[in-house]
Amino acid sequence: MTATTSAEGTVLVTGGSGFLAGRTIIDLLERGYEVRTTIRDIDKEPRVRRNIAAGLGRDPEVACLEADLSSDEGWAEAVAGCRYVLHIASPFPPGRPKDPQELIRPAVGGARRVVGAALDAGVERVVMTSSVATIRGGENPDDRPYTEADWTNVEKAAPYAQSKTLAEDAAWSLAASRGARERLAVINPSAILGPVLPDDDSFSLEAIERLLRGMPAVPEIGFSWVDVRDVSAAHLAAMERPEAGGQRFIVSARFLWLLEVSRLLRERVPEIARKAPTRKAPKPLVRIMALFDPGARALIQDIGKRSEFDTTRAATVLGVEARPVEETIVDCATSLADRDG
Repeated sequence: MTATTSAEGTVLVTGGSGFLAGRTIIDLLERGYEVRTTIRDIDKEPRVRRNIAAGLGRDPEVACLEADLSSDEGWAEAVAGCRYVLHIASPFPPGRPKDPQELIRPAVGGARRVVGAALDAGVERVVMTSSVATIRGGENPDDRPYTEADWTNVEKAAPYAQSKTLAEDAAWSLAASRGARERLAVINPSAILGPVLPDDDSFSLEAIERLLRGMPAVPEIGFSWVDVRDVSAAHLAAMERPEAGGQRFIVSARFLWLLEVSRLLRERVPEIARKAPTRKAPKPLVRIMALFDPGARALIQDIGKRSEFDTTRAATVLGVEARPVEETIVDCATSLADRDG
């Protein structure tokens, strides 16, 4: 593997074919870093390069390596010579798996493999992408905004939240056992939206795609949303700032119900949101839909639930404050419409 030497150093980004990873690679290249990325299937390399080139405006100098979270092979080579590692790759299927271990095994094993290899290679900082799913599933009797001190109870969590929580815990435990907690930082984003690249595909984008395509009504489900550009900025800040070591960072904008998102789209971009629904689906109907729709099945336990997050730490330590959620949603919708014609 040959590449030009960068004064800023080399950064490994895992999961290069993903929505967040692609945006982060673009931002790293624009900052002057040398970047390499891992993908599970090397046949996806042309897609990765097309996406990055579209966002960068030129052909990217990126080294693509094949490595799977479920295997030890390739990770020592991937991290060799890196100054930083951004571990963004994680399994995220559209529906609830029959066996939770389909998610948990690669997430936890992958965290241990990547963080372990990075620490062995002497990297200055590992930044791991986690989720607010590791935070909002714990006890909160006062219904206050969640903070980084909160942790999800895995015994009561859905498989995805279990996988993210156990993977993050495994990363912290491994770093602590090596006396290297300060060399790890974790980003906990909410549902990620924002402008898409030509071949982007993400479960979080599906909410906007479904609203634009039209549906009779939407379930009483909502999310705290956040822009992919802000989540990328948080990763770079956590990577570069010494004071970020050993900390978790919630990155999120405000909460909106799906029906509020649909109304926003109809108001702001009526030319592409003519089919966006205007009615809320009754709960019994949603349960019937879940019998046939894996996406609805994965969200059914969140019906009627609202979560708020305290993002003070990301603002004060990382200097990252999420842009207005309205801007994020409109930019996401217009870029999806432009991409899909």
